[in-house]
Amino acid sequence: MRSCARSAVYGLATSIAVAVAAPVAAPIAAQAAPPADTVPRAVQNGIFDRPFIATMGRTAVGGYVEANANVAREAGVGDGLSMELRRFNIFLFSAISARVRFLSELEFEHGTAEIALETALLDVRVTPSFVLRGGIILPPLGAFNVNHDSPRWNFVDRPMVSTRVIPATLSEVGFGAHGRLAPRGFSLTYDAYLTNGLGEGVLLNAEGRTSLAGGKAEERFAEDNNGSPAFTGRVAAQHGRLGELGVSWYAGVYNRPFIEGERVDATRRVALTAVDVNTRLGPVELRGEAARVRVDVPADLQDLFATAQWGYHLDASLPVAVPRPRGFPDFAVSLDARVEQVDLNVGRFASTAARIGDETDALSLGVSVRPVSGTVLKVNYRRARHVDLVGNAAVPSGAFQVGFATYF
Repeated sequence: MRSCARSAVYGLATSIAVAVAAPVAAPIAAQAAPPADTVPRAVQNGIFDRPFIATMGRTAVGGYVEANANVAREAGVGDGLSMELRRFNIFLFSAISARVRFLSELEFEHGTAEIALETALLDVRVTPSFVLRGGIILPPLGAFNVNHDSPRWNFVDRPMVSTRVIPATLSEVGFGAHGRLAPRGFSLTYDAYLTNGLGEGVLLNAEGRTSLAGGKAEERFAEDNNGSPAFTGRVAAQHGRLGELGVSWYAGVYNRPFIEGERVDATRRVALTAVDVNTRLGPVELRGEAARVRVDVPADLQDLFATAQWGYHLDASLPVAVPRPRGFPDFAVSLDARVEQVDLNVGRFASTAARIGDETDALSLGVSVRPVSGTVLKVNYRRARHVDLVGNAAVPSGAFQVGFATYF
């Protein structure tokens, strides 16, 4: 039944792309250029591909802000209209020399409910194919963890696979290297880092389920909880007309097998594999990500805590030819669709052999308006279904969202 659901979702994604693109692809190609903010770009350099860095001088300050209003209902019950200023982020960039640069990002979520130093890294370029990096970094777990700035996305909510399977945004202290190679006709990028890694909150968290996001303890910025660094790697191929395809790996020990030299637990590991793509089919931009997680869980907890999780999302955006208002030469409008699914506990109950639930699938439709480059107004409708742990009938939910995001 799960394979049927996956086929149905994939079929729905294809149908939407074909149905939307078919009747308007020809006139759009002739009348509307893709918004500059949505042109496929290399993931690796995404944190430096921000408008404020073009500021004259050695040091530049910038950031972005996002806000939205939501009306949501689950199983026919809702709390009415609510509004939030979700994020206010400040960037600081400094070109210390021709080969040395520094970048940091301070994030304020929901006002001042959560304040975090998301990035603080130093790059030393030996050659374009070998750049040393250290500090608080964004491990390249797929594309979204690096390129997650809200002005780059046409939906108010982040993809489920990027927040509930991949723990985006994940910031970790570490060091490593990255670089770009340029074989004829395309380019290759690589990233490789050692970081403090996730902690015991992967299992011991308030959700009561396996959650990589729960392993993001504040202590990871000061020390490794087990003295065994995690490894993150990503390789990607880029082509000017075809876009980018990337593959990522993350592996590390999340628990503390030793305390003061005495073994107290078996060594328990977490491993994540992700694939991301950014391409175009005619005028339609496609961006997607898929990920799978494997976690070592004690045998007596495996019915409640997942040993495997997976998910994916696919976004499609079609530019629409509309008259440009006076004073807005970069004005652009697009129609957007997203299909996504996550399974947060893959497997069967040991006691009954029944399939474990905890699955969610969703379809989102929207319209995005970019009055200027770097600013987007979003109108979305999201329909989702959730099946609980024991496989009870899916509970439907719906949300209407209006929001904006802008660099400054």
